[in-house]
Amino acid sequence: MVTSDLLQQVAFIKEIDKLKYIQRRTKLFNSERHENDAEHSWHLAMMTLVLAGHSDKPIDVLKVLKMVLIHDLVEIDAGDTFIYDTSKNHSNTDEERLAANRIFGILPELQAQEFIAIWEEFEEGITDDAKFARTMDRFEPLLQNSTNNGGTWAEFDVEYHTVYNKKKAIQDGSSSIWTYAEHLLNDSVEKGILRKDMPPEKQE
Repeated sequence: MVTSDLLQQVAFIKEIDKLKYIQRRTKLFNSERHENDAEHSWHLAMMTLVLAGHSDKPIDVLKVLKMVLIHDLVEIDAGDTFIYDTSKNHSNTDEERLAANRIFGILPELQAQEFIAIWEEFEEGITDDAKFARTMDRFEPLLQNSTNNGGTWAEFDVEYHTVYNKKKAIQDGSSSIWTYAEHLLNDSVEKGILRKDMPPEKQE
């Protein structure tokens, strides 16, 4: 006998297939093809499994996996917000909240509540699990851009200090990954694929 829970769960599984159609600005490694949100989420999950040992604090790997797989599902309704877009609010928006309630609300009530809570925890970025999940989310596009001649940094003329300020959240979850990330940023400047102007505080 097919239960109502199973019907709701299958409906959710069908709905989240739409994530495969949400295009990101970043491109695949050494590629001209844009990444989609589903590919991004899968890659973050694999990165979590591989890099969990670099977390500065003990983490619940299963919970982090849930975060990185769940966090972008709201973009099915809200769309992808480019991290360097200065015209948009990058904090949790009403549109994203409505999306979370609709999409996760397809699931049975208890499961929906769990997924919404995990999504909220990631967005708040306060717990050790959330900090590491956000480290993965910031680290992957950096790796992509460094293999694509600057990628979105070059395409949208994003300057080093802007990138640095966006990426420094990596250190909240892992000091060793942040050290590596800083090296990649500096190396990108040396290669000429990331523009570095005078720091704002030194400009007259």
